Amino acid sequence: MAKSKLVKANEKIAEGVTTGFKKMSDGVVNGFNKMSDAVVGGYTKIEDKFVDEFLTKDGETVEEAKKRLKQEEEERKNK
Repeated sequence: MAKSKLVKANEKIAEGVTTGFKKMSDGVVNGFNKMSDAVVGGYTKIEDKFVDEFLTKDGETVEEAKKRLKQEEEERKNK
């Protein structure tokens, strides 16, 4: 009977630790993902503004300029 109580107590403790760790882990991962999305989003806004201001040609959109620049870079690498 005493062994059974110890086993039950041990299982309850293990379940509590596992649940707590899972909640903590999920919180850390979610926080990291939110921070990462914010950083990447901020960088993209700055990059788009720079490309729009300094690297686009007349009538060219930011996306077209990025595509053109990437193609020019690939051509330089292949030479």
